Amino acid sequence: MKPLQNLAVGYDGSPDAAIAVRWAFGTARETGATVTIVHATGLLEHLHERFSPDRLPPALLALAEECEFNTSSLRWLVEDGDACSVLLRMGSPPVNADVLVVGSRGQGKRVGLLIGSTSLEVVEHATLPVVVVPSSNATP
Repeated sequence: MKPLQNLAVGYDGSPDAAIAVRWAFGTARETGATVTIVHATGLLEHLHERFSPDRLPPALLALAEECEFNTSSLRWLVEDGDACSVLLRMGSPPVNADVLVVGSRGQGKRVGLLIGSTSLEVVEHATLPVVVVPSSNATP
């Protein structure tokens, strides 16, 4: 197996996405990999303007500091499209991710599910390894 060089992690601002980012930062710190945090804008994102493609959200800067992750190995990418399609493209240039990292659930409306629809769809269709980081509320 080749060493990890690039991790791509999905981020929608949810608590589970933050847990996935922490996992990615820890893994990248141990392996020397870069982390590309990816946000998919979706169809209605323009109505809310939540995340700027030009500026890393302060919450992610705080997570990098908390995890003692060097931000020189961090990239922020905002891509147009649905979350699953955007994440599945991360295995191709320019990102060339070795692994996709997602939280078990995002900001969807189906409370109580162990895995969200985006995470499930990414796992079903990915051509590269996927890590689904469990929620802090997950029960064994």
